[in-house]
Order: sequence, then structure tokens, then C-alpha cells
Amino acid sequence: MPRVLVLTASYGSGHNEAARALAGALAAQGAEAIVVDHFRACAHPLFDRLSRVTYDAMLRRAPGLWGLAYEVGDRLASDSWLTFGASRVGARALAALLTRLEPDAVLTVHATPAVVMAELGATGRPLPPHITVVTDFVAHSQWMAPGIDRYCVAADEVGREFVARGIPRQRIEVTGVPVRPEFSGGIDGAEARRALGLVDDAPVVLAMGGSWGGLGRLPHIARVLLTSGRPVQGVLVAGQDARLLATLKALTAGSRLRAVGYVRDVRRLMAAADLLVTKAGGMTLAEALAAETPLLLYGSLPGQERRNERFASRAGIALVARDRRHLAALIERALSDPGLLDTLRERIRAHRRPDAARVIADLTLRRVAQHR
Repeated sequence: MPRVLVLTASYGSGHNEAARALAGALAAQGAEAIVVDHFRACAHPLFDRLSRVTYDAMLRRAPGLWGLAYEVGDRLASDSWLTFGASRVGARALAALLTRLEPDAVLTVHATPAVVMAELGATGRPLPPHITVVTDFVAHSQWMAPGIDRYCVAADEVGREFVARGIPRQRIEVTGVPVRPEFSGGIDGAEARRALGLVDDAPVVLAMGGSWGGLGRLPHIARVLLTSGRPVQGVLVAGQDARLLATLKALTAGSRLRAVGYVRDVRRLMAAADLLVTKAGGMTLAEALAAETPLLLYGSLPGQERRNERFASRAGIALVARDRRHLAALIERALSDPGLLDTLRERIRAHRRPDAARVIADLTLRRVAQHR
């Protein structure tokens, strides 16, 4: 049985969601998948804690600072001394992990373990095939390093940008971002609305802000929907943010809007929605594409989310609101013009890749067979 090590990181939920989807696809093909959080397992515990606290604080209190760091990082090689040793974080422990587990292949779904693997290879250490899965709809320098066998990217446009930055085309596979298997099948929208207690006499707007909803602008979206001149049903997903959930419930009391906390069955919610209003997290975009749910992007954070947003607008798969007034105008336009929503769905169908996890698992196991 082939053994595949999947290296992830718990910075946001998207990397871990991708890792779980890949593990499931590998298991379905008879492989053993071992998912490891690189920072928890390989980095010093103090570094792990401090880096998580710093990342969360920047996103909540100084998102512009994170955006600046992201843009500066894109101008640097992944092994530049100006990255302060990021390409060596946890290298010794990862080497020991590889020795102990002896995987037949390694999949990385976060930039840091990807470049640490490359750093280990540069020392002359024999390594199994290494494939990195880029979980955003962008090319960024910190994902790129010598010795990575294959890059799995979200879309053709992203692949072309990797080539433009010097990565050989034969090392790039356009696979999409891996999503859970339930996104590969269709769900009837009317049945989904009935199952969720929604009615058919008004459009449904779904609003999300990631697993920690407080990083989005859900109260803004709620207020816009509450003042809409048309009857609208809304489902606002606060994720694991209990304080935000309480705020949203107070705001929406007595209205046709519903505030909920963390939801596992996102697929059914997306099937029920006529429009999804969200910030542009990579996994959220991938899931919305797989579900063919029209997108209105609002409140995206500087850094990768703004880059994802730029990709989505250029690809014609999403509307983008810059402020609250623009948000209200775009919601009104989208809900009053079925042709616009149909156009978005048509563009989404050209970009959706719901079987990405299976495709990447196939590629990985083919590389294992070739390597043997």
C-alpha cells in the first residue's frame, strides 16, 4: 500500500480542508494518507504559538500590515535571507519525520513545508516525489523552489503565471483546489431550500466570512439586506465566532434573515442560495465554483484574498463590491437581473473543478509508481 505524507498548516481553515480532501481521495484509491500539521509537529512549540498569535492579530487589527508582508514576500525568492529562515522552519524535525515514516510521496498544501522540503532536497538528501498543491488562485514566490516535482494549481491563468516566473510548464498541473467529495455531486436547489426551512417566494442570499466569521464584514451585509427594498431571505454564517453570532442574531431578530454558527453542510447552503456574499478565501472560492453558486465578493483581506478577488473578477466568475453602498447596489442588481446570475453561473462552469482531489491523488500515485 503506497504511503503518502500530507503536510498542512492550521493558518485559516483552507489548508486543512484541502489536506482532508486529499487524504480521503488517496484512501479511496487504496493508499495510506498521513496528514501532519507542519508547524505543530516540526516547528518549535514557542514559534508555533507566537506565529499563530501574530498572524491572527495582524488579520484582525492590522490587515494592511499582513498585505504589505505578503506583497514584499512575493518579490523575494523563497530561500532569500530576507525571509528570515522561513525555508528552514522545522527542517530538522521534518527530516526525522521522513526517516521514521518513509513515505512514498509527499503532498504539501502550505508554502512553508513546500519550501522546507525543497531545502532538504538541496542538501543532497534523497527524497520521495514531492507535489505541492497551491490553495489560492494566485502565483506567489514563496510557493516556488527548486526540487518541487509538480505544482498543482487552481486554474489555467495561475499556471501561466507560474510559467512566466520561470517554472517549467511540464512541472505544472492545472487541477483545481481540492474540495470535499460532496461538492462533486449536484443538489437540487428547491429541495435544499425546503430542507433548510426556506421558502420559494423570495431569493436567498448566503453570507459567509470564513471559519472565523469575524474576519469578514457580516454585520455590514446584514444591514444591507435588512434595508433592501425587496423581500430577501438571508443565511449569515458566523463560523466559530460566538460574539459575532450573538451580534448577528440581535441584528436579524424578527426578520427574514437567519444567523447561524459553524456549519458543516456548506454544500447544501450553497445549493439553496441564489447569491453568495463572501470574502475571497481560496477554499470558499473553490467550493462556490464546484457548487455553481454565483459570487459577490466583499470584505476580502489584503494579501492572498485580494489576489483571489482580482482573479475572480478578471475571470468573470464574481461581482466585487468595494464599499457598503456598492454592496447594496450590486445585491440589488444581481437579484433583479436573472440574466446576470445566469452569466456568472456560465463562467463558473468553465472554471469549476470539483474532482481536483481525485485528480491530484491520481497524479501522486502515478508519480509513486514511476519513482519505484
